[in-house]
Amino acid sequence: MTENTATNNLSHLPVFSIDVVPSQSQVISSHSKCFDDDGRPKRTGSVLTAASHIITAVIGSGVLSLAWAIGQLGWVAGPITMIIFSLVTLYTSSILAECYRAGDPNTGKRNYTYMDAVRSILGGVSVTLCGIFQYLNLLGIVIGYTIAASISMVAINRSNCFHHSGHKNPCHMSSNQYMIIFGAIQIFLSQIPDFDQIWWLSTVAAIMSFTYSIIGLALGIAKVAANRTFKGSLTGISIGPNVSETQKIWRTFQALGNIAFAYSYAAVLIEIQDTVKSPPSEAKTMKKATRISIAVTTIFYMLCGCMGYAAFGDEAPGNLFTGFGFYEPYWLVDIANLAVVVHLVGAYQVFAQPLFAFVEKSAAQRWPNIVNKELNIPIPSLTLYKLNLFRLVWRTVFVILTTIVSMLLPFFNDVVGLIGALGFWPLTVYFPVEMYISQKKIPKWSRRWIILQIFSGACLIVSVVAALGSVAGVLVDLKKYKPFQSNY
Repeated sequence: MTENTATNNLSHLPVFSIDVVPSQSQVISSHSKCFDDDGRPKRTGSVLTAASHIITAVIGSGVLSLAWAIGQLGWVAGPITMIIFSLVTLYTSSILAECYRAGDPNTGKRNYTYMDAVRSILGGVSVTLCGIFQYLNLLGIVIGYTIAASISMVAINRSNCFHHSGHKNPCHMSSNQYMIIFGAIQIFLSQIPDFDQIWWLSTVAAIMSFTYSIIGLALGIAKVAANRTFKGSLTGISIGPNVSETQKIWRTFQALGNIAFAYSYAAVLIEIQDTVKSPPSEAKTMKKATRISIAVTTIFYMLCGCMGYAAFGDEAPGNLFTGFGFYEPYWLVDIANLAVVVHLVGAYQVFAQPLFAFVEKSAAQRWPNIVNKELNIPIPSLTLYKLNLFRLVWRTVFVILTTIVSMLLPFFNDVVGLIGALGFWPLTVYFPVEMYISQKKIPKWSRRWIILQIFSGACLIVSVVAALGSVAGVLVDLKKYKPFQSNY
């Protein structure tokens, strides 16, 4: 903290009626222990907490569809595609982490959100485009998580039904009531004021993600052992009576979107980085957290996806735990699905909080008296609870709307693929690359500039074909679907 900054902020310090006035250096020292260089409360995040946030964001419902995705691509293209996506995500996340501060990596102006970074580095129309892509992506992800959580809740009941009535009973159930339950939980959790206060929720969610990933891996290994062989083929699902040549192409494209979704967290990377303490520089901490997180998630993805495909081959389910490739032990499948639900409860907040912050910040600039108004509610034996009416109403309405949309479009695989495709190129690749070029002042048409543009263009092609495949899947599902009447 500079001397000028400290001097300007002295007016915010409490005034004590004492005989001995502390020296300016003592005041500065006391002030800097409580606040960061931007005047905000001291950030306390570390490599561990940042990695927890990332793992919570990355190991989400995407892991459940990886066996199906590898099944469409085959033993050769499937693992190779997954490694490529992990390397792309690792590289772009590393250059995006450098955008948290404008200019000097240690003392430059902080960018609190992804859009702030785009605004300070690129500016112009890029800010508007970034906002559209980022917040639509966040909206899509929380809808996808609502669908995935409700399906897992349904699967717990269906698993018990299969166990007691036999596998021949279809045990069909509606997911609507479970979406409403999930939405009610999110209404409550959404009242947590900001991102920095949900570290505990991310930690619990990260533990749950490991729990169901390990269970899925164990069940896959057990299934392979029972089959005494590895199923699947080098080129993926076979063309035949059930899958036409055209469907094979669309499914292959959709599989790319599913894998892209599994690595999707760029939209919240800057927000996660804003919870990290310094020194060392936030970029250094975030890069380390990213390397750890991507390495851990890729290993889990490889094991879960490959073992799932080895266990089921062409019949690999779209959702590892709800497609009922595994019936027994039913209690273990129930534990896995419960872990999925608990994880997605936390992951929903990780992706929703940046959207909440954007809307509330924008609204506060226009109607500060309304947005900042709080009611003091006395709680017996505790301090007063400050209830923000705007936050209560707007966040409740948001959760209700996302729940309704989830009930209208409960197509897990197709929605996951579409969200992954639409968010991958602009948020994970394009904006980080353009900001990197701008910050490093890379000359146009230089060798480095051309390589980065080719890299970005190739990722754009992948996003487009993945989106086309997912849209084709949605159109097929809509032919046999009636709104609010989903059954599993």
